[in-house]
Amino acid sequence: MSHITLAVEELSIIAQQALRKSGVSSVSAADTCAALMAAEQAGIASHGFARLPFYLDQLDIGKLKPDAQSVLAEYGSAVNVDADSGLAFPAVQRGLDHGIALAQHCGIVAVAISRSHHFGMAGYYAEQAARQGLVCLAFSNGPAAMAPWGGNTPLFGTNPIAFASPRENQHPLVIDLSLSEVARGKIMLASQKQEAIPLGWALDRGGHPTQDADAALAGSMAPAGGTKGAALALMVELLTAGLTGSNYGFQASSFFNTEGGPPHIAQLLLLLNPAFFSAGYLQHSEQLFAAMQQQPGVRLPGERRQAVAQQNSTQISLPAALLEQLRIRAG
Repeated sequence: MSHITLAVEELSIIAQQALRKSGVSSVSAADTCAALMAAEQAGIASHGFARLPFYLDQLDIGKLKPDAQSVLAEYGSAVNVDADSGLAFPAVQRGLDHGIALAQHCGIVAVAISRSHHFGMAGYYAEQAARQGLVCLAFSNGPAAMAPWGGNTPLFGTNPIAFASPRENQHPLVIDLSLSEVARGKIMLASQKQEAIPLGWALDRGGHPTQDADAALAGSMAPAGGTKGAALALMVELLTAGLTGSNYGFQASSFFNTEGGPPHIAQLLLLLNPAFFSAGYLQHSEQLFAAMQQQPGVRLPGERRQAVAQQNSTQISLPAALLEQLRIRAG
């Protein structure tokens, strides 16, 4: 597959023009592009501009509302944002910005986003909060891909969890993971190449471990950590869709096609101001990080991703076919 390298600024213009052509406001286009760009720069292409054609198709057909106007309501230290069946990125960003400001004098803030859509790389939002001195947890549910433990019918999404902590004179510590054993994209790639997958990645329709990629796609993803991962996925469903009255994974339509109504999944961001709990959090946490790094071979979570992002700070390489598709969509 051939790739083309272009400047970050040029790619941003193309992507935003494509979104604007599909009826999205300039602010929403900028928020969406910034999140996709962060994923590309971090080397997480599965959450980058490869997603944009799916968003554009859904905007054009009305599964995503192009002129969505998110509505924010504040109740003490609880912030609710209704994404209005539109792109998640502007709604989540609005809620996060408001929550960060609120946490400066509230100590703990919860930001819930309802009637939402795919919000990309969860760590992108958690890291923003950490750069403002806050500890952050970010959760999202998604369309069904995993069965409950012991079952064989997908009910839960892969339900990412991200955590970020500020550091003293360093990039924040960022943990970002989904609750499936591997990304579904890896199984899709194996299917395209007609390759076997390792046992433990997925289950067939009968709920049995399989090495057949096609059987895996027709079945369900295996939860990370077995029963523990399935329990965590249930927890995320309740913290997101449950709290906001949004769709659980088994009720949500796909992020990848134009069928059905809006997915209407949900996100939750928890923001904690360390200053409200004890003095010297930054210095105290560095003691733990230093003890970890004294052991040969230990690397703090997020370090590799941050190094890749630095390498990709000015240029991005995209598959030529994808870039051509985006240029056409941009007009």
